[in-house]
Amino acid sequence: MQEMYIKESRIIEKTELEKERELIISIIKTREELKIANKNFEYAQEDLVDYYTYQIKANQAKLDYLIKLAKQKRIQVDMIKDLKFKLWKEREEVG
Repeated sequence: MQEMYIKESRIIEKTELEKERELIISIIKTREELKIANKNFEYAQEDLVDYYTYQIKANQAKLDYLIKLAKQKRIQVDMIKDLKFKLWKEREEVG
C-alpha cells in the first residue's frame, strides 16, 4: 500500500516539461514498436500471424491514445521530431 503512494508522489514531483518529454518519448517508442510489429507480420507464419495482429492493434490503440494526450497538451509534431533527433544523436555519441 505504501508503494502506491511513493509512485504517486514521484509523478506529482515531475515538472510539466518532464511529463511532456516522457509523453513524447512514449510516442516515439510506440511508433517504433508498431513499425517492428508490422514488419514481423509481413514474415509471420501460422500462429504468429494472430500474435502480430494483436501486437499491431495494441500498439495502434496505444499510439492513438498518446497522440490524443499530446494534442490536449498542445504538443506539436515538430517537438516530437526534435526530441527523436536528439535521442538518436545521443545514442550515436554513446555507441
